[in-house]
Amino acid sequence: MEPMEVDLQLGVPRREPEPDAMAGNVEPPVIIPDSGSETEVEDEVDAGPLDPPRLPTTWAFSRNRIRVEGHILHRVTTAAVRRQRRASRFLDFLLRVPAANPDSGNTTESSETEDEADPTGPVDPHNPDEPAVPSSPGMNPPVAATPLQGPNPSDSNATTEAVRTETGNQVNPESVTAPVATSGAALRSSQGDEGEGETCSICFEPWTTSGEHRLATLRCGHLFGSTCISRWVRGQGQGAKCPQCNKKAKRSDIVLLYARKLRALDNTEQENMKRSLEQEQSMRRNAELKSAQCRLQLQVMTDECGKLRKQIQELKTLMAQPGCRPSENPGASLSGLSQRQDSTQGGHYVFSKAVLVSQAGGCRVLSYCEPLSCLLASHPSPHTTLVPGYGVKKVSTVNLKTCQYVPIHVKQIRGLAFNRQADGLLLSAALDNTIKLTSLMANTVVQTYNTGKPVWSCCWCLDNNNYVYAGLSNGSVLVYDTRDTSTHVQELQPLRSRCPVASLSYVPRASSSSFPCGGLIAGSLEGGCFWEQVDGTTYRPHILPLETGGCTDIQVEPESRHCLVTYRPGRSNPSLRCVLMELNRTLQQDAAQEPLCSCYPVQTFSAGSSCKVLTKNAVFRSPAGEGSTLVCAGDESTNSTMVWDAGSGSLIQKLPADLPVLDICPFEVNRGSYLASLTEKMLKIYKWE
Repeated sequence: MEPMEVDLQLGVPRREPEPDAMAGNVEPPVIIPDSGSETEVEDEVDAGPLDPPRLPTTWAFSRNRIRVEGHILHRVTTAAVRRQRRASRFLDFLLRVPAANPDSGNTTESSETEDEADPTGPVDPHNPDEPAVPSSPGMNPPVAATPLQGPNPSDSNATTEAVRTETGNQVNPESVTAPVATSGAALRSSQGDEGEGETCSICFEPWTTSGEHRLATLRCGHLFGSTCISRWVRGQGQGAKCPQCNKKAKRSDIVLLYARKLRALDNTEQENMKRSLEQEQSMRRNAELKSAQCRLQLQVMTDECGKLRKQIQELKTLMAQPGCRPSENPGASLSGLSQRQDSTQGGHYVFSKAVLVSQAGGCRVLSYCEPLSCLLASHPSPHTTLVPGYGVKKVSTVNLKTCQYVPIHVKQIRGLAFNRQADGLLLSAALDNTIKLTSLMANTVVQTYNTGKPVWSCCWCLDNNNYVYAGLSNGSVLVYDTRDTSTHVQELQPLRSRCPVASLSYVPRASSSSFPCGGLIAGSLEGGCFWEQVDGTTYRPHILPLETGGCTDIQVEPESRHCLVTYRPGRSNPSLRCVLMELNRTLQQDAAQEPLCSCYPVQTFSAGSSCKVLTKNAVFRSPAGEGSTLVCAGDESTNSTMVWDAGSGSLIQKLPADLPVLDICPFEVNRGSYLASLTEKMLKIYKWE
C-alpha cells in the first residue's frame, strides 16, 4: 500500500469555506475505513484510507462519507470507539430500514416511544453535525436477526467512485441506488406472489382463524380481515363498496368464514371435462333413441314391402290364369284383386316381448303415457323396508325395458288416468282414501286429495282439464278442481244401492253426433249411470238400462260413442260377457222435458266361465283402419287375451298369457300399433301386423 499524507486538524475550530475556495479545486474527502485491528492510530492512518462497513446502497450513500462543505474534517479515534460507533449506526439502521415489501401498507412504527420523544430520530453523539434519518410512519417492523446480504464491496466502491467522478466528486444517491431498487422491486413482486390469498387486501396483514382479524367475506366473495372490512364499510357509510370489485356492500353482507387454511384449486379443466362428458352422454342417448326409431321404421317399411311383394305375386298369378288377359274384362280382374286384398288386410297381433314388472306379483292396473312414450304398471314397492307402499313402474316403449319405480300411495292402486295435455301428469286412485297427481317428468307427487273413503276408480274431465273425478267405495263420485287444493267442489250421490264405483269413464262433447252431450259414465256392481254435464258444476243423472248385478267394468270409445259393458258369469249366463252398446239421445214428447240419454246393445262377445277378479277390458279403433273397432277382454279360464272384431262379432285371435289378464292397454309408437296385457307379474306386448 502506497503511503499517503493525512492532514490532521486536531482541536481546530470549524470554519466556513471561503467563496473563492468553494469555486476552486476542492480536495475530495478522505475516507478512513475501519480495519478491525487493535493497532495504534498512526498505523491506521499510514495504512491508507479506510472504508466504512459495507451496507445496502439504498442507505449507505448517507452514511459512508463524512463531508463538510469547503474542507474536510478528519476524525481520528481509536479502533474501539469507531467499532462502537458503527455498531450503533447499524442498529439504528435496522430499526428504521423498511421491510422487503414496502407496498404492504404496514403503518406500524418501529418504536412509538422513541418517535414521540424525538420525531427527528436519534443523533450520533460522536457526529452531531450529521443529520439523522427521521423515523417514518410508513416503515415496517424491525427486521429479525437475519444478516443482510449486501452487494460486493468492490462493486459498490467502483460504482460510487464512477458516479463521483461524473458529477464532480458529488455522489448521486439515485445513481447509486438504481440497481438496488431494481432488485428490491423484484423481491417485493416475488414476496407478493407468495403471500397472495393469505393476507388482507386492506391492511396487508395475514388474517387469522379467530379474534378480531379473523377471515370474513362480502357478498361478492372477496376476502378480508373482519375488523378491516367492518371499518371500511362503516367509514364509507351508505355508499360503501367492496375495496376490490367496487360492488355495493353493507355491514349485513359481512360473513365470517370458518377455515383453517383457505386455498382455491383451479378446477376449470375438470369442469370443462364434466360438461363435455354430459354433452357426449346426451348426444349418445339421442343417437340411441334415433337408432331405435329408425329400426322401428325399417321394420314397418320391411313389412309393407313384403305385403307389396305378395300382392304383386298374386297379381301375376291372376294374370297367368287361362281366359284372363289384360284386354279382356279388366274390371273383373281389379275387383277380384281388391277382394283378395281385403281378405289379406285384416292383420293380427304378433308377440313382441314379455317384461317382468314385479317378481313378487301384485300388479293391478295399466296405463300409457304418450308424451313420455312409456307404459305404467301399478304394483307394490320392491323394497318394502326402505320405501313401503305402492307405486308405478315405467316401461319404455322404445326399447321395451323397465326404467324406474315411482312410489305414490300407501295402499293398493285401483285406477290410473292421463289427460289430453302433454304434461305427463298422472292421476291415481288408491284404497288409502286419497287420489294424487304425480308429475312423471320429476317423479314427484304434486297434489294430494283426501276423499275420506277408499277410492276404486278415477278419470279426467276431457272437456275441462281442471276437473277430476274419484269413484268411492260407497257409490258416490267426488268432483275435484285442481285449482282448489282444499276439498272437493261437488259430490254426485248414488241413485241406487251404495255399491263401489268400479269404473269411471268420461265421454267428451261432440257437435256432429247422435250423442252430442258430454258427461261421466259411472259403473258399479249394480249397474251404470250417465251424469250429463250441463255446465261447469251442474250434472244431470241418467240411469242406463243395464242388467242388475254382475257389472264389473264399463269402458268408452270416444270417437264412435260406444261403451263396452262387462258382466261376470251368473246363473242365467254361465260365461263372461262383453256387451258393446251405443249411446244415444232421444227427445221427449213434452218439449219442456229434457232429452233422455240411454244406450242399446250392438254386439255381444262371450268368453270363459271364470271371473274371480275385477278385470278391465278395452274397446278401440282397429289398426287396420276403415272405421272398424276391436274389442279385447281377458279370459281367466284360459289365461289369455281375446280379440274380437266389433263389426262382425268374430273372434280374431287369442293371445296366451301365463296368468289371468287384469288390464289391457292399446298404444301407438312410431306409426306402429301395439297391445299390452298385464298380469300379476308380467307385461306382454304384441305388435299389429
